[in-house]
Amino acid sequence: MSKYYLTLLTFLFALLLSCGNDDNYIPVNETDDDPIMTDDQGTVDDMNVTVDLTAVPFTSLSEYGFFDGNLADLIPNQGVLEYSLINKLFSDYSIKKRFIWMPEGVTSTYDSDNKLLIFPIGTIIVKNFFYDNVLPANSRRILETRMLIRTADGWEFANYVWNEAQTEATLDLDGSNVDIMWELNGETRSVNYRIPNIAECQTCHKTGDTSIPIGPKPQNLNKSFTYSDGTTENQLQKWLDAGYLQSFPNSINTLVDWEDTSAPIKDRVRSYAEVNCAHCHIDEGHCSYRPIRLDYASSILDENIGICVEPDEDLGGGLSHIIKPGNIGRSTLFFRLNTTAEEVRMPLLGRTLIHDEAITLIEEFINQLETECE
Repeated sequence: MSKYYLTLLTFLFALLLSCGNDDNYIPVNETDDDPIMTDDQGTVDDMNVTVDLTAVPFTSLSEYGFFDGNLADLIPNQGVLEYSLINKLFSDYSIKKRFIWMPEGVTSTYDSDNKLLIFPIGTIIVKNFFYDNVLPANSRRILETRMLIRTADGWEFANYVWNEAQTEATLDLDGSNVDIMWELNGETRSVNYRIPNIAECQTCHKTGDTSIPIGPKPQNLNKSFTYSDGTTENQLQKWLDAGYLQSFPNSINTLVDWEDTSAPIKDRVRSYAEVNCAHCHIDEGHCSYRPIRLDYASSILDENIGICVEPDEDLGGGLSHIIKPGNIGRSTLFFRLNTTAEEVRMPLLGRTLIHDEAITLIEEFINQLETECE
């Protein structure tokens, strides 16, 4: 057989093989520039990110391919979108970098301003916890990467603990503690940082018996964010442009930044409580039996935030109300936020240090109240 015919047969054979995989080819953004390949097991591969929903959680963080280059730099690969929240959960002064990824062809949908976006199967929310200026080298140290993975059965937790070399993070759902000493605003601070176990994750991330995310609600996402390419854009619009959000209304009842001293003080307190307290103090939350409701919509009412409401337990010390106007010494809310005693502190989990800046806000709020309790 001549060399010409051999070449021709080889070309035709290769062409047949490539056509045989058409059912598994999905273009990204309707172009062929960066294809996603899916196999019969539901694996999604966009040439960087690889997710098999039948095999998650993976053993190591690097297996997902969410980050490009040096893992500890947390540089997102294509299709991995960084985001931020107007108000963030306090976790012993740790810093957080948040990312979200969705498979091609699916998108989240808007429900209401104060409800979680409805996320499609395959969504993965990624949150990295770290400290800067960690002693003795004044370097960054990433401690954990938490994931919420939306499977057909609901949200699944995965937690990855970073090694000291900062080269990899390994799946660990058992929980642990890490001693950290770092510089914060010129002051040396220390903490026995808690990495939660699976039960601790479920305590906060639930409504009834259903596991859920906490932060990504339109009211807490509706802000501008500067992305790694230097562009600044409203996050909801960015999600829309990326295909991660179907639509959203022109007007959203948005949380104020609780650190914004120009905002009304009650709104600042309500916004802080929405993120740090409301996941438990809502209907079907872990502390739903308590006589307060601290989500942003409910806390507009004085009684829901605890003003002049008697506590449902006697902690002694003259604590007469959840919030006693003008008197922090008789306010249970202030007492519980201003202690590290494990048996009485609030929140129950995720905090071992006092959030000094928030305590200043709560004290100012209570002291300026003039309501007379009956």
